[in-house]
Order: sequence, then structure tokens, then C-alpha cells
Amino acid sequence: GVLHEDLRLLLDTALPPKRKKVVLGVGDAKMGAAVLEELGVQCQTGGVVAELMRGIRLHFPALVRGLTAQSASKAQLGLGHSYSRAKVKFNVHRVDNMIIQSISLLDQLDKDINTFSMRVREWYGYHFPELIKIVPENSMYCRVAKFIGNRRELSEESLEGLEEIVMDSAKAQAILEASRSSMGMDISPLDLINIESFSRRVISLSDYRKGLQEYLRSKMSQVAPSLSALIGEVVGARLISHAGSLTNLAKYPASTVQILGAEKALFRALKTRGNTPKYGLIFHSTFIGRAAAKNKGRISRYLANKCTIASRIDCFSEVPTSVFGDKLREQVEERLAFYETGEPPRKNLEVMKEAVVEANEVVAEVKRRQEKKEKKRKKREKRRLEALAAAAEELAENSVMETEENDVGAKKKKKKKKQQQPEESEAEPEPEENGVEEEEEEEPLPKKKRKVVVEPEEEEEEEKKKKKK
Repeated sequence: GVLHEDLRLLLDTALPPKRKKVVLGVGDAKMGAAVLEELGVQCQTGGVVAELMRGIRLHFPALVRGLTAQSASKAQLGLGHSYSRAKVKFNVHRVDNMIIQSISLLDQLDKDINTFSMRVREWYGYHFPELIKIVPENSMYCRVAKFIGNRRELSEESLEGLEEIVMDSAKAQAILEASRSSMGMDISPLDLINIESFSRRVISLSDYRKGLQEYLRSKMSQVAPSLSALIGEVVGARLISHAGSLTNLAKYPASTVQILGAEKALFRALKTRGNTPKYGLIFHSTFIGRAAAKNKGRISRYLANKCTIASRIDCFSEVPTSVFGDKLREQVEERLAFYETGEPPRKNLEVMKEAVVEANEVVAEVKRRQEKKEKKRKKREKRRLEALAAAAEELAENSVMETEENDVGAKKKKKKKKQQQPEESEAEPEPEENGVEEEEEEEPLPKKKRKVVVEPEEEEEEEKKKKKK
């Protein structure tokens, strides 16, 4: 209902000062109503306006100076991308697409595990048919079948392992006794290997299903904490999946949420003019199962109302908390008690006031924790940058020292070469007489003394340079 500031500025600058008789052509009726309310300018919508807008859009590059058809198509593409991005939530912690995929996979896994477990029962039942009655659960049956293998090899020593799997000593003893007097057929080692490998696959699937259920719980506590606290993670995820998203579920009225998942029965009842269904997916919650037969319709209507409130709170709150979900759950419990015992429940206004106070406290605590985490993160980043800067400085100093040492070493080598050159020049002429040889042998001695004098001077120069550094 509030006109955007950019659009208001554009209209103020584009429209003439005397705009009493000005009529704007607007493609959308809602936008026309908003313009009329904000600026007092009458707007016209209809087929003529749509045709005019289509013509303007078609010849827009010719009407605007400096705008080419290519740049106009790029602008349209950018607008389409920005609109699509606006439809997608950027907060990765509140993405309901992952919930939809995980609950669909969970339902598929339930079907597959059930089918595969029945196959293991039939296959291993040829060898040990009495085990089905003792261990009726699917995943436990697969574990026991994998552990036993050939029933003739089962003995008192393997009783402890059986107790760990079955979690019951009486059952383990019954399995041992049944294996001794079983009427099953003998089985070859190759068949046993195949049965064990298939049982191992079924066990791994059931373990993966448990992990997926934990993942679904954690995602629901992040995306829709109030809905999951009210009706449970699995039922809440099924409602979100059936609606398409949490936003769509929040837009539904309570009457739609009540029969969500029972569309086929609803349309059949409308077609035959029979009784419409009382509940859909919310039937799987514990509340409807606990209610009496005459109160199931009433409690389902009440529960759908609370589910709608919880989904709207989760969808549109900045920091989602489970406070409202817990309070709504208490209200449903009180309504159940009212139907059974006649005890009057609390008023909705009182409960919501309490919930608002608690939710504000929880949100303040969450924000405080987030600020602390942000401060710690900034400190860690600052320390890391300081460490990197110090390491860079050390590397620079080391490189400077190495270059200076290399320069000093090069100077020393040059001096030595200069001192060696006159020695070589004196040593080049070959001796012809003994007297000359003796003289030439006596001459290098003072040069060695000079060398000894020169070296400490060079060392003193190096020490002075190091002190300066």
C-alpha cells in the first residue's frame, strides 16, 4: 500500500505542476490504487494500456536516446535474474528446500527398507523359519541373520553377541533353542555369503535412515522451530513439503492446513455430496490419536489453527525460536484436557503475552551470543593479520641481511683477487740463478705480514656495519 520512494520521485519529476486532469496509464490495478492514494493522480488500467505498454516495450531502444537493443536485452535479463534471486532466500540456515528433499528421501527409504527386509526374511526363512516369530522387527532381524549365518554353528559361546543385538537374554536363549530344533533346510556356504552381504546392505540403509532423521530434526529446529515443537519434526516437514515451501504453508488458511494431504477424499466428497474429510496429514500427530472419537474433528480443527499460527511466526520472524511452539502445544494439551475433564483452558491472549515476553528474552540472548561470536571472529582475524604482517617483516629483514652478506662476501673476494694478482705477477718469471731464487723466496714474507695486518681491519669494518644495522 506504500508507494516506493523511487517511483514517487519519478512521478513527481515527470508529471506537470498542474496535474488535476492528468490520467496515468498503469498496467497493474494495485499500483494504480497506490498511486491514487499517495499522489492523488487518477490511473487508468485496461486493455488499451496493456497494448500501449507492449508497444513502448517493443520500441524502447528507438524511444530512448543512447539505448541499444542489446543493452535493453541485458537490462531485461538482469531484471529477471534479480527478481529470481529475490524469490530465493539467501539465508542458508533457513532454506526449506533441504527439508522437502530430506523428508521425501526419508519416505522413500522407509519403503525400500521395508521391501528389502521382507526379501531377507523370505530368503533366510528357508534355512531358519522360526527366527521370524522370535525377532519380528526388520532391522534387528537383518542383524541377527547376519550374525548367525549357518544355524548349525550357533552355540553357547555366541550367546553374548546375540544378547547385544537383541537386547534381551530371554530372546537370545529362545533363538539358541530354536536353532537346535529347527525344521529349516540346509544351505550352502555360497548362498549364506549372498544373504549376509544383502543383510549388510539393509543394515547400512537403516543406519543411514537414522542419520537422515537427525539431520531433518536439526534443519527443522533451524527453519521452523515453533512448528516442529508443536506438531513434531516429521509431520511439520511433511506439511512444508506438501505445501511447497514454508511461505506457501504460512499463506494457507487453517481450513486448508486441516485437510492438507486429503485432497482426493475432499474432491470425492464434494463430487458425491458426502461428508468432507476432517483431517489430512495432521492426523499423524499424537493429539488426534489421543482424542476421543467424538472429539477428533474438533481437536483437528483447533490443531490446524495453531499450526497456521506457528508456521506464520516461523516464516516471518527474524530470529526464529521455539517459545511460541511450546506455548501453542500447551494450549492444545489444555484443550484436550477440557474435552475430557471439562477443565477450562487459559485464554489465548494471556498465553501469547507470556510467549512474547519469553521470546524477547530468548532473542536478546541469541543476539548477545552472536555479538560475542562476531567479536571473537574479529579478534581472530586481527591476530591472523598481525601474524602475517610480522612474518612478512621477518622475511623482508632476512632477505636484506642475505643481500648485504652477499655484497660483503663479494667485496672480500674482489680484495683477495687484487692481492693475489701481484703475487702471481711476481711468481711468473722463472728463476735462472740460485742467488735470484733466494731473493725471490725471501720477498713474500713481508707480504704475508701485510695480509695479517689487513684482515683485522676488514673485520672491524664489518662489525661497525653490523652495529649500525
